[in-house]
Amino acid sequence: MRWPKATIVNMLTVTTGSLIGLWFRQYFSAEVQEMVFQAVGLGTIVVGIKMSLRIPDGYLLIFMFSLILGAVTGQLTGLDSGITRISDMLKSGIGNEDTAFTEGLVTAFLLFCIGSMTIVGALEEGLHDKRELLYVKSALDGFFSIALASTYGIGVLFSILPMFLFQGGITLLAPGLRNIFSEKVLNSLSATGGVLIIGISLNLLKVAEINLENMLPSLLFICILSYYYEKYRSSKDAVVDT
Repeated sequence: MRWPKATIVNMLTVTTGSLIGLWFRQYFSAEVQEMVFQAVGLGTIVVGIKMSLRIPDGYLLIFMFSLILGAVTGQLTGLDSGITRISDMLKSGIGNEDTAFTEGLVTAFLLFCIGSMTIVGALEEGLHDKRELLYVKSALDGFFSIALASTYGIGVLFSILPMFLFQGGITLLAPGLRNIFSEKVLNSLSATGGVLIIGISLNLLKVAEINLENMLPSLLFICILSYYYEKYRSSKDAVVDT
């Protein structure tokens, strides 16, 4: 078992970038903050569209069903309320009343952690002690966190907590996870994360008001369903070949 050193570096770059973004934010007028919101919104919609187009051929129904199942599960379990309570505890602990805290935390986590670079990099560190990919990701996240923190506030900084659990957890559990995250599973997860990121963009641009917190279980369902669907298709192809 290897300690997730690259994830710790990633947390440090996001922390540094967030602090720089918070410093900029205090000098931004309301008009400048609005323009930053719009710029980040337009930028993230491109990221989301690019990721969402990675859905593998034949996986569209799995993709749609995962989104629906995840949204229903989140709504029935009141996931958004639970996340808000945790965020409120964190805010009270640091004496902060930022209304965008939860949104910033969730947005940053999705942008920083839901993608093939995160998972492949974490697996490489856990299996082969290779950290180059996560170091590149750390640099990118550090720069992006400046823009996010200047938009959302201190919640972006606290995204390092779920980052450590998710990204660091993959590194620690890499031997058992490497057979789960096939190329198709990774692409399906990236596509689902991309749709949620598009939702972030629509919220930022005030085009819609989407409850993204309740859609987070979709990320779990797409991994499970695409994994078993891939196994089903492989076994079916094997039968046809024989």
